[in-house]
Amino acid sequence: MAASGKLAEGVVKEAAAEEDPRVLEPGAAPFGNFPHYSRFHPPEQRLRLLPPELLRRLFPPQSSETRPILGLDVGCNSGDLSVALYKHFLSLHDGETSSDASRELRLLCCDIDPVLVERAEKECPFPDGLTFITLDFMNQRTRKLLLNSFLSQFGCSVFDIGFCMSVTMWIHLNHGDHGLWEFLAHLSSLCRYLLVEPQPWKCYRAAARRLRKLGLHDFDHFHSLAIRGDMASQIVQILTQDHGMELVCCFGNTSWDRSLLLFRAKQTTETHPNPESLTEEGKEKNRLRFWRQ
Repeated sequence: MAASGKLAEGVVKEAAAEEDPRVLEPGAAPFGNFPHYSRFHPPEQRLRLLPPELLRRLFPPQSSETRPILGLDVGCNSGDLSVALYKHFLSLHDGETSSDASRELRLLCCDIDPVLVERAEKECPFPDGLTFITLDFMNQRTRKLLLNSFLSQFGCSVFDIGFCMSVTMWIHLNHGDHGLWEFLAHLSSLCRYLLVEPQPWKCYRAAARRLRKLGLHDFDHFHSLAIRGDMASQIVQILTQDHGMELVCCFGNTSWDRSLLLFRAKQTTETHPNPESLTEEGKEKNRLRFWRQ
């Protein structure tokens, strides 16, 4: 049984490598820009932890406000998770489209890899609702230009919610402690709410080990990082103590042991309800863990 499983896995790897020679060479993706990332971390593992009504509860319709909810997905890869989040929060099923969807939610999805962005654009089933762009988020000039261009279409200066799913480690390894601090500063200034999935420290060690195994140079900052250990707690501390956000809730952990943490900018208007109202009596209330203010 194990042998047949390994054989099948080998066939999949060989076929994928023919389609894209970068596939399954993790060390060759030093920015986390893995082709076919969702094969290893399926979107469903995150979606099962997130209430479908999350955005509607955070941003209840206002009679005077007709614009859609604006979301920013940083490090979108080839768009599989972006599309899955869009469908999940709008309660769309496979193959289903809605003419009203883009009026409810618009996502700007960015990634550093132009090949992955091109694939995302070609395969996206909701081109009116999701916009994909190539962007090195740490490039201040380009970031400001592209994000402001999108926001200005809706007369806004910030996004309603940002998604940062398994991106923090790659920023940290490539830009060091200060780079991680700056990255989180930029995100917190751009988003009223922020959903973060930090990679644990064991993932850092694994990423460095893969580079060495392939005979490539180690990450420049790996050995000098002072921010290490419990990375979820470290990121909570930076966002809450340094960048004016408050931790609203943790939706639990994925099967690969990564937390989904929801933050809110402290200056967010009080007209939006405390996300504790998301919980319902019984099962739903027990499923979420909340940090009470």
